[in-house]
Amino acid sequence: MSGDQEGGRPVITVDITCDLMDEDETGYVWTFLHEARDPGLIEPGAIVVAGDEDAPAVAEVIDIVEKPAGRIVHLRVLPGVIEDYVALITRAANSAS
Repeated sequence: MSGDQEGGRPVITVDITCDLMDEDETGYVWTFLHEARDPGLIEPGAIVVAGDEDAPAVAEVIDIVEKPAGRIVHLRVLPGVIEDYVALITRAANSAS
């Protein structure tokens, strides 16, 4: 998340762009690896911000699969809204101080 604010709301930096409603036969949301802002961040087990600036979500990278059309990333969208995770991180960081 960026510190910049747009209309009083924090501007969210998405790690990998995807349609959060686009699931394949695995039951996971999928997108192409080349949609990542920094493909080096995208690895199985990583927690990332997925979706787009209008509808971001926290997701876990499940796997990366080679397909004829390119490398496919499967994502498990985590429950809750992104603001819940921001509150969690803020609370945890303040507790550690």
